[in-house]
Amino acid sequence: MAEHRIYVAGHRGLVGSAVVRRLRADGIEPLVASRDELDLRDQAATRNFVARQRPDYIVNAAARVGGIGANVAHPAVFMHDNLAIATNLLQAAHLAGVQRLLFIGSSCIYPRDCPQPIREEYLLTGPLESTNEPYAIAKIAGLKLAQAYNREYGRR
Repeated sequence: MAEHRIYVAGHRGLVGSAVVRRLRADGIEPLVASRDELDLRDQAATRNFVARQRPDYIVNAAARVGGIGANVAHPAVFMHDNLAIATNLLQAAHLAGVQRLLFIGSSCIYPRDCPQPIREEYLLTGPLESTNEPYAIAKIAGLKLAQAYNREYGRR
């Protein structure tokens, strides 16, 4: 896999930085772009970046994140930004023919009172935690959009 080009979106975050460390440990230098270099909320910039870089794989660990207070105070910002990141990156990957995209979710996409341990089939089986519901809905929408690209276009 060392010859493949892997773009890690959100490479400075908790999950993204772990992915980058692992890839580098395996001898793979991932493609990365700081927020100053690429605003994933910008559709044209995202499409241009992916078309220009032509990654074989994308790991989407990018998200606007914050604590409970930030989520409660700014639900529209969290929902909008996370929807934009997901839709822009998935569409850009589709248009560029990216082989595979890994869409990383969050435990908060599962119902508030989800049985433990969490299983994939528990998704959308109950109400979400109200304090981060807009963030969770945006992440669920991104996950479902990834599934839709898979179903409609055979994307992986």
